[in-house]
This record gives sequence, C-alpha cells and structure tokens, in this order.
Amino acid sequence: MALFGRSKSSPRLMPELDDGELGRLCKQLSPSTMRSMADFNVEAAERLMKDADTDWDRRWHRLSVLAEYTADFNFERSWLMRRPRSVDAMIFGAWVAAVRVARGEPATELPEAADACYQASELRPEDPLPLVVLLAILRLMRRPSHELNEVWQGVVIRDPWNREAHLQVLAYLSPEECGLAGQAREFVDAQQTRMPADAPATALELTASVREFHRATTGNQLNGILADMWWDRPHAAAVLNRALTLWTRPGFLRHAAALADLNLLAYALTQAGRTSEAGAVFEQLGSTVVGWPWVERGDPVEQFAAWRSRVLR
Repeated sequence: MALFGRSKSSPRLMPELDDGELGRLCKQLSPSTMRSMADFNVEAAERLMKDADTDWDRRWHRLSVLAEYTADFNFERSWLMRRPRSVDAMIFGAWVAAVRVARGEPATELPEAADACYQASELRPEDPLPLVVLLAILRLMRRPSHELNEVWQGVVIRDPWNREAHLQVLAYLSPEECGLAGQAREFVDAQQTRMPADAPATALELTASVREFHRATTGNQLNGILADMWWDRPHAAAVLNRALTLWTRPGFLRHAAALADLNLLAYALTQAGRTSEAGAVFEQLGSTVVGWPWVERGDPVEQFAAWRSRVLR
C-alpha cells in the first residue's frame, strides 16, 4: 500500500481503493457497453475474480465493488445468462439484489437470491462468500437470530476474520435493527479478544464506536457539545488510540479494504478533535475517499477535502 506523497492530488471517491485492475474494469463497464461488449465484460469480470484465486478478502472486495457499481444497469443478468452455472455469477447476482434492497428497492428478489447463495455454496463448499451474501440477505429480511447464527458459523469455519460478515452481524445486532441493548458491544468485545490486530475485520471495533457516536450525537440539540466530549470517554479513546497506534505503521494493514478503514480512522480523529494526529492518516490516504462515514456529515469528497486541507496546511 505505497500511497505516501499523494496528498496534493484532488480527493475523489474511489470505491476500488488501490485495486488498479478493479478500477480499470469499473471504468470500462457502463450501460452503453452492456449490449455491444457484453461477452467481453463478462470475460473481464471472470478474469478479475480468477486472478484473486482463493484470496477471499480480495475476491469479496472485487465482487462487492462491481456489484455496487453496476447495480443500476443489470450487469448481473448478462453474467448469469452467459454463465448460469458459474458460482461467481450466482454470488454476484445475489449481492446485487441485496445492494438494491439496501438502497430502498422492494425486497421481492431476496428469496431467490438466498436460493442462489445456497446453490453456490453447494457447488463450491470451501468458498465463504456465498454465506457472506446469505448473511446479508437474512439480515435484510429480518430473519430470526438462530438462522443468521447458523450461517455465521459457516462463514467463520471458512474465513474466520471475514470483514463483511463481521460488519453484517454488527448491523443486525444494532438497536435500529434486531439487537437488544448491549448485544452489539458484546459481539464486538468477544471478537476483539481473539482477532489478530491486522485481520481484515480489524475495523470492527472502530466501526462500532463510530456508529455509537452517530447514535449519540445525531439529531440532538447538544450534539456539538456531545461530539466534543464523546471521544474523551475512556472506552472510546482507547479504541481510537489502538487503531491510531497500529494502523499507521507502514505496511501494517494489508487487506483489500485497508484504505476504507484508514478513511474511518481519519474521520474518527477529526470528529474527536485530534486533527494533528489525523495528519499522518491523511498522508497515507492521499486522494482516496470512500462514502461512509464521511457522508454522515455531508458530501463525502467535500468533507474529506475540507478536513484534509485543515490538517495538512
């Protein structure tokens, strides 16, 4: 992740992060190429996934970014029509269905998407990604916790520190969804005691803290005061300190979404008023912006750019 020295370039949304091959394919895909270049696009997507081999973390990053990018123009249909027995095509189509529901579309496609996940898992039982998508689908369908737990156990067997699976369970256990008071914190604490510090899911703890921060400060007349005080609490400060100490070490974070996690860290530091410490993180990020959590305070690129210019004067 050699991204130092790029801080002067204009910030821009880069969901592909530092995956150059993925970025090139995203630029190639568009509604205008769906018909004229359909075969070529499908072959390119297949090569992208094949090149990741059994690096489940990288495979998920590529598949999920492609799904987010193409969900509005039905690329998944082209892929499935041409490769109806392809596990990657099945997983991709199921995740696109979940993406659309998360954006507010009707959940009518979710049962069929869940069936595709079960089929894909049977065809490639060592692959955790069908179960990761299934976990998200069951969460969106608000299924009982025992159903999610069974799928969660299957993911853990195949890929113990899968980033997306941990974030899906965290969201499910939130008070806004299906969790009871304290359940999300218990889940995070239990995972944190066992998780390697450089695991792909390492941002689980900080993600939970940022979501708690938003829950505590959004929509409150005193939110400005609360925001200044919130990160001074011992637990919140400790979470932020751990991430700052470890993640900014050169080469420490090596997983596919490392730059997304560094965006999270930069955001948390700015919200905590620790702008001088945020400087090193912005240096590592260069121009790479992700939507969440910056979108919580406005346009992500504008928020990122404003804080970066303030920090790196």
